[in-house]
Amino acid sequence: MDRNIVTFSLGADDIGLLRFGLSPGHELAHAVRTLQSAGSRPLQWGWLRTVRDAVPAGAFNLMRLLVAPSGYFPDFLTGPISGDTTPEEEIAHMRSTPPDTVQTHLTKVLRLATGERHQRVTALIREPVRSLSRICDAWEELWAALIAPHWEQLRRILLADIAQRSRSIAQQGTTAMIASLHERVSWHGDSVRVRMHSWTEFVPCEGSGLLLVPSVFASPWCSVLTEKPVQPTLFYPVHALANTWHQTNTSAEGALSALMGEGRARVLLCLTGPRSTSETASLCFLAVSTASHHLAALREAGLISSTRDGARILHARTLLGDSLAG
Repeated sequence: MDRNIVTFSLGADDIGLLRFGLSPGHELAHAVRTLQSAGSRPLQWGWLRTVRDAVPAGAFNLMRLLVAPSGYFPDFLTGPISGDTTPEEEIAHMRSTPPDTVQTHLTKVLRLATGERHQRVTALIREPVRSLSRICDAWEELWAALIAPHWEQLRRILLADIAQRSRSIAQQGTTAMIASLHERVSWHGDSVRVRMHSWTEFVPCEGSGLLLVPSVFASPWCSVLTEKPVQPTLFYPVHALANTWHQTNTSAEGALSALMGEGRARVLLCLTGPRSTSETASLCFLAVSTASHHLAALREAGLISSTRDGARILHARTLLGDSLAG
């Protein structure tokens, strides 16, 4: 059982200061993580197949010094988050990072580094101005290769999730919406609590509120930003892709496959009504074990629900799954 909890304490006036935002830099950082640990991120496999041969090696090797498969990465990799932050705004803010801030954040990375990575991060700390320029160039190169071709679709996904959460607040209240963000997130009295793996912290949000940021590439995990001057921030995984995830002159299956993989796209689209695992496998020309695996991933993403009907388990799309499938 996790005993480490980050508590965001909200004053009476801060409930109205709960707001949503987008962070292109956060998506890019977790895309770098996906490239390093694809096995733990099955919902990104479709995207991974489209970019695997286009990854710029030099830029990737530099960025993965800063962004390990898990744990801390420099806060300056993500700029101030707003309702619709653009990548151009974020990289411009990155390039204005003061040298002492670069050194401070890289020193935090250094504490977790070993071997050759420790040596290379140490070298970056010695020359913060030059290092920042190299890091920003790598950020832009990776963005162009990995995220830019998909950004409009990803942005629609993120904005659709924000719209859904906003409707949830209006229909069910803030407490229910917060509880729906992630299994590790809950509402207690006047605070939002996030169960963490490695530390406990009390974060007073009085006057600043709490920023909620959906993420595609961080799925299925959540994370937090707590250090000033950054506004207290909770990153959470989107529950589904949006009905705007499509590309001109492509079929629904082709568009879905680009992000979530062909098998999962076929399974989602075939669930026009409740179906058993074996029926789904037959309709999609898949082995039952493969269909079961895809169904589990779709259920984890909030795209389908599964209920028992006698001896059978029936799978059906959720409202979000329906909107995605069109």
